[in-house]
Amino acid sequence: MSDAGRLRLAVFGSPAFSVPTLERVAARHDLRLVVAQDDKPAGRKMRPTPPAAAVWARERGVLLRQPERLKGNEAFLTVLRELDLDVAVTAAYGKILPSALLGVPRHGVLNVHASLLPAYRGAAPVQWALIDGCRETGVSIMQTETGLDTGPVRHVRRIPIAPDDDAATLMEKLAHLGADALEEALDMLARGALPSVPQDDDAATYAPRLTRDDGRVRWHEPGGRILDRHRGVAIWPGSWTTVDGDDLKVHDMAIATGRGDEAPGVPPGVSPGHGEGRDPGTITAIDAHGVHVATADGTIVVREVQAPSRARTPAAAWARGARIEPGVTLV
Repeated sequence: MSDAGRLRLAVFGSPAFSVPTLERVAARHDLRLVVAQDDKPAGRKMRPTPPAAAVWARERGVLLRQPERLKGNEAFLTVLRELDLDVAVTAAYGKILPSALLGVPRHGVLNVHASLLPAYRGAAPVQWALIDGCRETGVSIMQTETGLDTGPVRHVRRIPIAPDDDAATLMEKLAHLGADALEEALDMLARGALPSVPQDDDAATYAPRLTRDDGRVRWHEPGGRILDRHRGVAIWPGSWTTVDGDDLKVHDMAIATGRGDEAPGVPPGVSPGHGEGRDPGTITAIDAHGVHVATADGTIVVREVQAPSRARTPAAAWARGARIEPGVTLV
């Protein structure tokens, strides 16, 4: 171990979520290696684009490796062994670390996981916490094992989920909270005082990688759940529905409040589908506020949409141009 509590570290990370962790580790400890996923095609021209962690390392002259595979990669393991690491850290790296690698650093590998474990093990904890309507989340610093986020929890920081948070804003908050939590955990590790609490596997929940279908608006659900899903899929795949067989992206929506944005003749909080023969998904009105759509328990106002091969536009303007009228059903 280095002097004055400075640890020799490698950080495995790929997207922007990992950058605050990299910054904090580099400022406080001896960052000897950054490991990122390989460059991936991106943009309209699908040019190879390095992940954020790789860009960060190159700009600062930190040793960078982007191995295509980890399992059975003896050359990469040799690099790690030669660095004489005290500990390694993963922060949204995106690949499973093989057992042979976990044993190389003196104190193993710590993972910055964006949930309150054992809740939301898996690839998309931030998104599913929002989709499920959680009001609190946080970061768990976990000792990495071969199982999926099953290792002992070493340190935890909590944060409330704001009503206006979506996946992008909450991810950014948790990235910085994760850097704070890791700094605290590393300080305790250097002093030999970092706790280790086994997870309760019976209480575990899972957060699988999102699919495109996770963005489909479930009009049959209550308005609150529809809005929670909309917030959760904000980064990808985004909210979408279909009208007359065509996909329609929904960029902005809100629960009707009864302050001028409720469908005409419908009391606030009462679904037009109740008592008026209108099922969830039915457009009940189109006005300056947007397109009003019946849900299980009220009305959602769709405010901005995007039709295929078109630009984003106010929903009311889209409806006029597409000759959409009340009574049409979104699916």
